[in-house]
Amino acid sequence: MEEKVKTATESESHQHEEHHVVPLIYYFGVFGVLVVGTILTYFVALIDLDGIFPGANTLVALLIAFFKMACVVLIFMHVRWSSRLIWLTAIAGFFWLAIMFAFTMQDYLTRGAGVFTG
Repeated sequence: MEEKVKTATESESHQHEEHHVVPLIYYFGVFGVLVVGTILTYFVALIDLDGIFPGANTLVALLIAFFKMACVVLIFMHVRWSSRLIWLTAIAGFFWLAIMFAFTMQDYLTRGAGVFTG
């Protein structure tokens, strides 16, 4: 009997054919998180949190949005079951987003009242 020898491309293609099947309960769970997060964001917007510190409403809304985004990335984009390289790429994207928010908030918080005209 002849034994079939696998070439490098055949063995690589078998490695990439493996897919993770996500149970529907995860998708419904993320849908619930998105709905509840949206409703929570709406109700937080109705409450004036500027007594805590200026811009507290924006911070709470961004935290809710970040949590919703993390759920979508982990479940819908299958990052939860991906390799370390995909995890590193996703974390680098979040880190870059944090840098952009930090620069934006630095500009926003250093302005005086009424300086927002173009």
